[in-house]
Amino acid sequence: MWSWQAWKRQRTLRRHAISEAQWAAVRQALPILDGISPEDDHTLRERSLLFLADKTLTTLPGLELTDHGCLLLAAQAQLPLLGLDELGWYNGFHEIVLYPDDFRSPQRHRDASGIEHEWDAEHSGEAWQQGPVILAWPGVSSSGGWDGYNLVIHELAHKLDMLNGDANGLPPLHRGMQVKDWAEAMQLAFDDLNAQLDADENAETAIDPYAAENPAEFFAVASEYFFSAPDLLVAAYPQVYQQLQAFYRQDPLDRLHASQAVPTAAEPLA
Repeated sequence: MWSWQAWKRQRTLRRHAISEAQWAAVRQALPILDGISPEDDHTLRERSLLFLADKTLTTLPGLELTDHGCLLLAAQAQLPLLGLDELGWYNGFHEIVLYPDDFRSPQRHRDASGIEHEWDAEHSGEAWQQGPVILAWPGVSSSGGWDGYNLVIHELAHKLDMLNGDANGLPPLHRGMQVKDWAEAMQLAFDDLNAQLDADENAETAIDPYAAENPAEFFAVASEYFFSAPDLLVAAYPQVYQQLQAFYRQDPLDRLHASQAVPTAAEPLA
């Protein structure tokens, strides 16, 4: 049966087609894609192109964005959705604003006594409830390795979180997932991280201490580690890893192990 949506999808893919060499360069630049199956590789490539056709990338003066850079951004943006059906997970925004460097952003916080504090802070990324995703290009270009850092995934995790309203660390869970299980796993890990930092503000925590800021940042940082340092996350907070595995419907730890596997050298001939 003819489908307008399928026709539109294929038309978009034809209009924005890329070469095998272009995609190979993206794969080489993003180690976190190592270990994905050929089928997932094909899906990721198509969804990356559809993402770029759907979103507006706005660059500020001082940044020249290449086709390769666009693909790097799109592939990292689509990796978290690779195991999910295309149900408009990123429909809540239409624009990504790209800065040439970290930027200063006005911050506001009301403390427990009701006093409101305002200040400017230097950021590499932001995600707004009713607005764009903002990324500093150095953070984007530094992402993609197995090192526990991924600015793109971090900020887009906030957008997934916001699908239920204000970011609070609870994205819309799939059927079969229990809010109680999610909340228990996240809260125990969040409390543990805060306890470590309360005891020693310079503690060498297993994951970035920024995760202790609030539940929304914990979810975003945990998502970063899930995709870019799954071994560290599962060792520190296995229940968090299990919940993210159920939510994202992926197992990056398997991919990491596959990428680390070294073929056994052939025995020398006598």
